[in-house]
Amino acid sequence: MRHAGIPVGVHVLLERDGEVLLMRRAGTGFFDGLYSLPGGHVEEGESLRATAIREMAEELGIVLDEMDLSVVGVVHRRSDTNRIDFFLAAHRWRGDPKIAEPDKCDALQWFARDALPEAIVPYIRDALGAGPDPWIQESGWA
Repeated sequence: MRHAGIPVGVHVLLERDGEVLLMRRAGTGFFDGLYSLPGGHVEEGESLRATAIREMAEELGIVLDEMDLSVVGVVHRRSDTNRIDFFLAAHRWRGDPKIAEPDKCDALQWFARDALPEAIVPYIRDALGAGPDPWIQESGWA
């Protein structure tokens, strides 16, 4: 029996000098006005690392290599539906991150993990405060 798939997302942590890069969502209808990690949905036939590479090129105009990515955590969350989000750390990248999709993002800023903005997607805040890698969290379940 074929089951309906669970939407899978990939979020990428870019860190430098103890700060993580966050982008403020805008114009998408999903968490608009809140900061989040860059990322997106896994497409049919795409791996987690391939998704991270594609999304960072589309959203930030940077280039990642698969060997420079590691999975650091997973969130199984209840939102509008049952969802699973993978968090990958990028250890290196080429290019300077910029807003490459201004119709989906209106701000890009580096934040210290202990000084995150108030306006942040709740499960992203929880993920950034998770313990040592690898970790798994559940969110939104009764």
